[in-house]
Amino acid sequence: MSEDPRRLAVIDLGSNTFRLVVFTSGDGWWKRTDEIFEAVRIGQGLAATGSLGEAPIQRALATTTVFAQFCAACGLSGESIRAVATSAIRDASNAGDFLARAERENGLDIRVLSQAEEARYGYLAAVNSTTISDGCVLDLGGGSMQLVRVDGRLARESESFRLGAVRMTERFLAEDRPAKRKELDALRDHVRRKLGRAAWLPASGRRLVGIGGTVRNLATAAQKAAGLPSIGVQGMVITRAGLDDLVETLAGLRPAERAEVPGIKSARGDLILAGAVVVATVLEVGGFETIEATEAGLREGVFFEHHIGGEVPLFDDVRRVSVVNLAAQYHVDVAHTRHVAELALGLFDELAGAGLHPGDPIERELLWSASVLHDIGMSVDYDDHHKHSRYLILNAGLPGYAPHEVAVMAQAALYHRKGMPDPGFLAPVLEEGDEARLRRLAALLRLAEDLERSRDQSVREAHVRVSGGDVELRILAAGDLAVPRWAAQRETAVFERAFPGTHLTVTGERIGA
Repeated sequence: MSEDPRRLAVIDLGSNTFRLVVFTSGDGWWKRTDEIFEAVRIGQGLAATGSLGEAPIQRALATTTVFAQFCAACGLSGESIRAVATSAIRDASNAGDFLARAERENGLDIRVLSQAEEARYGYLAAVNSTTISDGCVLDLGGGSMQLVRVDGRLARESESFRLGAVRMTERFLAEDRPAKRKELDALRDHVRRKLGRAAWLPASGRRLVGIGGTVRNLATAAQKAAGLPSIGVQGMVITRAGLDDLVETLAGLRPAERAEVPGIKSARGDLILAGAVVVATVLEVGGFETIEATEAGLREGVFFEHHIGGEVPLFDDVRRVSVVNLAAQYHVDVAHTRHVAELALGLFDELAGAGLHPGDPIERELLWSASVLHDIGMSVDYDDHHKHSRYLILNAGLPGYAPHEVAVMAQAALYHRKGMPDPGFLAPVLEEGDEARLRRLAALLRLAEDLERSRDQSVREAHVRVSGGDVELRILAAGDLAVPRWAAQRETAVFERAFPGTHLTVTGERIGA
């Protein structure tokens, strides 16, 4: 990492939650290093009165004071702090009074985002944390919802609606009982009418990416309902049918009981039903079958603008950047992991050319990713570092990768040292063909690791010769062949299980340095 990392505090004053996130970055890497938040609900009662109430203002001032003192204690000031406010503060008739009081009491210079700016930051968060190229981005907050049509990774059209979870809860749902069918129907009809302004929505494509606390919470609940292991919700896909089932479950409960549904946060229990109905109606009107969650939010959008720069701050390749970023955070031996990747990919290509596997480019990319990340667990400890690597990969929320892809990478990293590759507790996450893919990736990664066992790149090349079921692994090394041959010969069983019907032998030749 850079010897002089930079830090940026992004403060998001949302209609429901106030959140402060500290991002630390250097050359080629970034990460969140701190976060504090409070469910302030500054937008409470705004729809009825048009102004911020005194009680919400007091909660907001108390929280922003904490934020300001936190920044001061961390040595953050001036341009190192970006404070933005969204729908509730933007729409309130007394917003100016609140902003003046906040600046006077805690010195925060709060920038109120326009609807277009709020939509843009949501778009930047989504497009830099997923692989969406064509489709739509949904950002649902407490006060408003933004929709952005994406074409060729660029924002082409956007619209903002006063359909936030706080607003819709207060307007359509009761505070103390289960929701009635007519209340839900009225909410859906209201959302449908408002969405009529976005005539482009049904023609925006088949992919919908959602950001915001409501979407993340719904994704967690859907994950729990499906019996999937909890490995974060980055890339988690909620089906239309699954969301409808969740709405049905939530509607039958009192607001206080909704937080008891697995995955629903207590601070969001009374708001989650309205938010779920809004999202479900967007799927209906837009003709989407699923919504994909990303853990990035408006805060990341503000950070990406600062970190990437340029007129349209976009990463060139989200998947590649996220892997390189994660590896950099854990100080991997770049020369070693790069050489492991080169050897593994070379074997992958030659075996595909010989017809021993399909040569799927996505599988090849996953092999590269696992090769780059297989040693990140060394930052914890050498002992069991394969287990630490798996944990870190699973919990990194790798942008751009689907959960089943992350599971395959993590398990391949787990088995890069020993053991017979197996999905383990991640089996429910895997999709058709993933178990066979895992066996191939783990075998090739382990062979490449064995060939680079001495970490000196002395094995210059490795090639396979295939004749029927016989596979000869031929090593070309600038140094002694004893270590790589010894290590590779131990992997016969793993290789032959990954490539059924084969028999592996290892030969070698010493070449000039």
